[in-house]
Amino acid sequence: MGAVTIAKVAIDDVAVNRRRGGEIRVLLSPKTAGATSGFFGVLTLGAGEFVAEHYHPYSEEFVYVSEGELLVLLDGSQEIVLRTGEGLMVPIGMRHRVTNRAGTRAVAVFHLSPLAPRPELGHVDTEQVPAAVEPHPEIGGSA
Repeated sequence: MGAVTIAKVAIDDVAVNRRRGGEIRVLLSPKTAGATSGFFGVLTLGAGEFVAEHYHPYSEEFVYVSEGELLVLLDGSQEIVLRTGEGLMVPIGMRHRVTNRAGTRAVAVFHLSPLAPRPELGHVDTEQVPAAVEPHPEIGGSA
């Protein structure tokens, strides 16, 4: 068996992405860790912040709330509240929007798998994004 590369990445060592809202940091990915099957990151939302609705045509998304409370809107109508210590799997192709309706900060970790064939195919925006900024190479562009 050949040498295996082990990647350790600190949250402060990765770029902040605010393209879809809030603060998204991708820690473990093909670029940062040589990942081949998915990517993992941290989402921080201040009071009233949200991540604009989008879907992943190739990936399931796993979300776990480590601090605070989030409202996840699925396919425009189904609301699921996630509290500290709770997780949710968003199926491939399901539209979702994440909102912090509480008065305090919320933090969630997320993992998407499998990877899209190319990063720009990984996300499809279905709602106007909060800020007009360029796509982030770790998060993908809009279709």
